[in-house]
Amino acid sequence: MQQEHIDKGKAIQKETGKTFYLATKFLPKRVRHATHVLYAFFRIADEVVDDAAGVPPAQQRAELEGLREQALGKTAPDGPVLEAFNELRREYDISDAEIETFMDAMQSDIDTDRYETYADLESYMRGSAAAVGVMMTAIMDSDDRETALPHAVKLGEAFQMTNFLRDVREDIVDRDRIYLPQKTLREYDVSPAQIERLEYSESFGRAMAAELKRTEDLYREGVAGIRYLPADCQLPVLLAAVLYAEHHTVIRAQNYDVLSQEPSLSTARKLWCLAKTRWHWHWNRDPEAVFQRVSAVPALETDRSEPGHGGRVPTR
Repeated sequence: MQQEHIDKGKAIQKETGKTFYLATKFLPKRVRHATHVLYAFFRIADEVVDDAAGVPPAQQRAELEGLREQALGKTAPDGPVLEAFNELRREYDISDAEIETFMDAMQSDIDTDRYETYADLESYMRGSAAAVGVMMTAIMDSDDRETALPHAVKLGEAFQMTNFLRDVREDIVDRDRIYLPQKTLREYDVSPAQIERLEYSESFGRAMAAELKRTEDLYREGVAGIRYLPADCQLPVLLAAVLYAEHHTVIRAQNYDVLSQEPSLSTARKLWCLAKTRWHWHWNRDPEAVFQRVSAVPALETDRSEPGHGGRVPTR
């Protein structure tokens, strides 16, 4: 890949994915450059539907189909990111099926703004977050790729679920989307209209706690596969997991109220996560042990004894 193409991808990632960008900086050069390009491609596709205010659905579909054809190498790439992605796709033998699955998920965002069950949401994530995990595993070039892949899928889903839980306010205000499963909301007596009004309640807090618990189970499954990645990729992936999961601490500190204010990580907090993860990694190269020690995901013993997966359910 040409340096100018890598630099364009890097600029997009640095601007739009600050948490993942921080972890990416610790990847070896051979993987870091490809990651910049992958992220930029994902972001370009995602923005077709996420930043589509006033754009007719038919035009969004046409733009995504154009990107699909370019990504598959069927038409000439338009711009440095698509050029670099095509080179990356060939070099790392990324299958057409994974690209198709990802583009199908982006297209579903045009018409789908609610998910009835978690299974429905999981199906969507198989095309978005899980496809990302599969492609990242390909560019890391693991010797035990088949063993690593199921864990990579779960970790990708964990990252995306954290984003969904963090961004409830933004998704409803900017895009009229609710990613919390409707079944979960009904179980805790929360109506979509309540979320649309940004109206926090104890019931909403309990629904959030339940989905946080589900997400933290995904982290455990995902982190368990880091040991199957190349040695020079393990710490960066572990760091990404710690950073994303740290949002859960902020969500709990806000009593699960993500409707009034979107949780965010300060630079100081990110740097603290980085420092403690690297320190523990220096002494113990077991990803699961380090993650359990430093991350916001509570130990399973805590899960069994406390409601809300290690956090007090709000009663305000």
